[in-house]
Amino acid sequence: MKSRTKVVVIGGGIAGCSTLYHLTREGWSDVVLVERNELTSGTTWHSAAQVTNFGMNQTMVGLKTHSIRLYKELAENPDYPINYHHGDGGIRMANTEAQMQGYRHFTSMARGMDVHFEVIDADECARRHPLVSTDNLLGGLWDPLDGDIDPAQLCQALAFHARKAGAEVYRNTPVTALTQHRDDTWTVHTEHGDIDCDIVVNACGYRVNEVAAMMNVHHPVASMEHQYFLTEDIPEIVQAGHRMPLIRCPISDYYCRQEKNGLLIGFYEQGCKTWGMDGIDPNFVNALCPDDLDRITDVLEGAFARMPALMEAGIRSVINGPITYTIDGAPLVGPIPGKRNAFCIIGLRAGLGEGGGHGWLLAQQIVHGEACYDTWCLDPRRFTGHANVELTSLKAIEDYQNEFRFHFPHEHRPAGRPAKTTPLTPVLAAEGAEFTVVNGWERVDYIKPSADFHPSLSFDFDEAFDLVKREVENVRDNVGLCEVNGFNRFEITGTDRHAFLDRLACGTVPKRDGRVGLGYLLNHHGRIKCEATFTNLPASDRGPARVWYGSAAASEFHDMDWLTAHLRDGEDVTIRSLTNDQTILVLAGPNARKVLSACARGDWSKDAFPWLSVRECFVGFAPATVISVSFSGELAYEIHVPNASLYAAYLAIREAGKPFNLSLFGARAVESMRMEKGFFHWKADLLTEFDPFETGLDRFVKLSKGDFVGKAALEALVARGPAKKMVTLQVGTSRAPAPGGASLMQDDKVVGTVTSGDWGHRVGMNLAYAFVDPGLSEAGTRMQLDLCGDLTDVTVIAASPYDPDFARLRG
Repeated sequence: MKSRTKVVVIGGGIAGCSTLYHLTREGWSDVVLVERNELTSGTTWHSAAQVTNFGMNQTMVGLKTHSIRLYKELAENPDYPINYHHGDGGIRMANTEAQMQGYRHFTSMARGMDVHFEVIDADECARRHPLVSTDNLLGGLWDPLDGDIDPAQLCQALAFHARKAGAEVYRNTPVTALTQHRDDTWTVHTEHGDIDCDIVVNACGYRVNEVAAMMNVHHPVASMEHQYFLTEDIPEIVQAGHRMPLIRCPISDYYCRQEKNGLLIGFYEQGCKTWGMDGIDPNFVNALCPDDLDRITDVLEGAFARMPALMEAGIRSVINGPITYTIDGAPLVGPIPGKRNAFCIIGLRAGLGEGGGHGWLLAQQIVHGEACYDTWCLDPRRFTGHANVELTSLKAIEDYQNEFRFHFPHEHRPAGRPAKTTPLTPVLAAEGAEFTVVNGWERVDYIKPSADFHPSLSFDFDEAFDLVKREVENVRDNVGLCEVNGFNRFEITGTDRHAFLDRLACGTVPKRDGRVGLGYLLNHHGRIKCEATFTNLPASDRGPARVWYGSAAASEFHDMDWLTAHLRDGEDVTIRSLTNDQTILVLAGPNARKVLSACARGDWSKDAFPWLSVRECFVGFAPATVISVSFSGELAYEIHVPNASLYAAYLAIREAGKPFNLSLFGARAVESMRMEKGFFHWKADLLTEFDPFETGLDRFVKLSKGDFVGKAALEALVARGPAKKMVTLQVGTSRAPAPGGASLMQDDKVVGTVTSGDWGHRVGMNLAYAFVDPGLSEAGTRMQLDLCGDLTDVTVIAASPYDPDFARLRG
């Protein structure tokens, strides 16, 4: 066994084998995989192994497409061929128009990745799958490349080709401990000796947290028991003369695919069961849980109704084994939060179908620092401190019970709530607030007219439209108050704080006390990594001279990793998180200054406290830090308050606002207003796939300054010219917003992709942001939007259609 290597991958299932294989394809041959038993002895061996192209976003579609292409290539390789039923086709069924509308959206989204789904009616479903009944069926989504693969053969083939490229695989080699050294390298301790390495990868399936504990971390991964059975031969299949398409049925919570001349049928029962919460037997290897067919009786009845031939089929064998889930159902693929040179590829509930793509994207991150797609939807750092296994198990149960039911826009399912709250959460609930969830935080979405107000779920504008309109109009005409909790806030102190930030930011970093600026941090490829507000606070009784680094609520772990990774030895910089200690109250509207002046001492005039200023004060008697910035486009103040004083500050502001028609507004109003102002959301519009010039952030880049992270790469990108350009679109319908991921068309060709869309209530326009081919970025250019199957005219317009001179937010 080697004593030194570049990477050690721990785990010999699909996740580990795919990662090892793809590391060699990225040019790293000095890599090792260690497995405690035999390859595929965990979840992989009993996988139903379905291989679909369907995904909830373009990154997921892209990685699944890679899996399909890779598996087809491996299956046809004469050196180590594998059994892969490629292109049997598959149907995701629907019995509501809202589900069908969703399928039309996913078809539009997938088209941008050169993946072509088809939305078919009930009769066509039955024609393509003759065992299916059309009772209570509207139609479905057809994936022509759907299929299944032999899981053991796939993993052995990946290992075979990795070995040919120089990798080594050590079976029956349990890892006993992990040690990280001061230079951030690792020693992997095993029963057969130690291996020193630069990088370690946790690919341990349902044993993920056994290895995580060796790193003093835990991962939000929980396991569920999952049952399927194999039938005896079914005459209709024998006589069909072709393989049956796969079925995934949200109506009856089951799936099936052909297995020899019978069917493999899997169930997602409502009375489901977690597994391994109190530890896992070390001898649970190539093992299964006890059968429990009574648990799936209700689901089985639905399957019988959909496929009557099943009632005559005998059961050949029953499989009940653990599969892993995360809080949001998507895997954790990428850097482990708070650790250097440590990665994970875990929580792969659909591991075989997706694993080729997950290993591909992870290998790119390890070797190059980023993948070809923005991988935030997979990033382990998208969850922060609330992400424990107990919460994960609640969400896993909920996801399991809704396996084939996708999330609609503005749908927030109830399990695991509330995970994070502030002292105002019950107060705002009493005011009629409907809450959305941002990184676990309960944040006001809008104010309901009554407790029983429940908008319908669809991709159209819903019944909250007029409520949001009124909130926006009051912010425009009077003044509104909004709680923004969970906003990421780091306190950066030390004499080198400005030089440190200047080295990371691609533009100017404000250095004068009392001043604020917005900046962007790039990755080493010259593309957008972070968006941050830099706020300079002078020394006071509340702390030394310091910079507040503010960024999106979900970015806490991501940005801390990026900042600390770039600290230099001997640099006088200290970074401390205040994210969970303070909350923002946003006061916005033309009367905002009057309200602030009525509840906080001092001169708040435009001359004394202009736009992009910061000041420490008291709101009532609550200590506060006020920043003059605006995400709404109106005169606005961010009032940062310690959570212990939040209720007191809220009461003072509400009392001061009574003469000025102050009312509450929520996240949906903010979304509408930021679209009108040309303001972007991190990881919706600000992606690692694009540089700041492609994104329309030219004014925040200063190439004439000294060196900064990503500068050389950015200069090379500029010389090459843009691949895409961000544009603002006016959408020619008032029925529905443009959903993120929807495709833009011209002459029946995909020419762009929507990143965000919403109605602009102050300008009376349906607005969208999109990345388009550079030649289509000029104002006045017309295209068509594939809006849930309807081709809708769109026109490129100038950015910031509301108050383009920014006069209102300057007061």
